[in-house]
Amino acid sequence: MTDSLDKVIIVEGLTDKKQIQKVIDEDVTIICTNGTFGVERFDELLETYDLDHKDVYILVDEDQSGQKLRKQLSKELPHAEHIYISSEFREVATTPESFLATILVGKRFSVNPLFLM
Repeated sequence: MTDSLDKVIIVEGLTDKKQIQKVIDEDVTIICTNGTFGVERFDELLETYDLDHKDVYILVDEDQSGQKLRKQLSKELPHAEHIYISSEFREVATTPESFLATILVGKRFSVNPLFLM
């Protein structure tokens, strides 16, 4: 099993990160792209977090900017696994904790069991 320190979740913003941190019950690096993702920024993240040698998960909003970011990240990190929220919620930050916990468990993350009830 992968060490949780080898797991990285890439999200768009700080509110997305906070929503995931409420639910997750392990030490995972969560990177905020702040919605923008240029070549320089990507190179910096790649080097800083050693993304080529980690289990990378992409969890972005189900809107136009989120889909654009997902597409960019897919090209740069072909080994990344995608986590999708329901288009009903549109944004990671507004996705109910119980739904988020369920999809994270499905991707082998440890979550606070209170959110699975």
